[in-house]
Amino acid sequence: MKQQSGFTLVELVVVIVILGILAATALPRFINLTEDANIAAANGMAGGLRSAAGVVQARFFATGTNSSPVTMADTSTVTVSTTTGLPTADATGIVAAMQSVDGFTVTHAAGVSTFALTKTPACLVTYTAATGAVSTAAVTAANC
Repeated sequence: MKQQSGFTLVELVVVIVILGILAATALPRFINLTEDANIAAANGMAGGLRSAAGVVQARFFATGTNSSPVTMADTSTVTVSTTTGLPTADATGIVAAMQSVDGFTVTHAAGVSTFALTKTPACLVTYTAATGAVSTAAVTAANC
């Protein structure tokens, strides 16, 4: 009589059940990666806006001219408020200071620029020209 080797049906079913349980616990973790990436992108934009406003304002005060536009070190110009030195909320102000807003749709209204993720428009960051404040109030798991 010939000796056969291999797995029994019960062993195969147990392995399949264990793999199913592992997949069910790991799958939700991978699904949330898009949401996490959108939140990270919006927070990155917020950090960039804060830095750009700070650099432009520092350049404004360093030159001592108190005039607009401010010429940056790379010879680009940024429109600013002549009282605060903060970039204006438009394409020649904060958008010019940022130099790149890839992946975001920008709108301007009443002294506020809104940077919304192109793929998820509810996930947005706002810049207020009067104060230089950057808000991430809309950067939530529900919006992103």
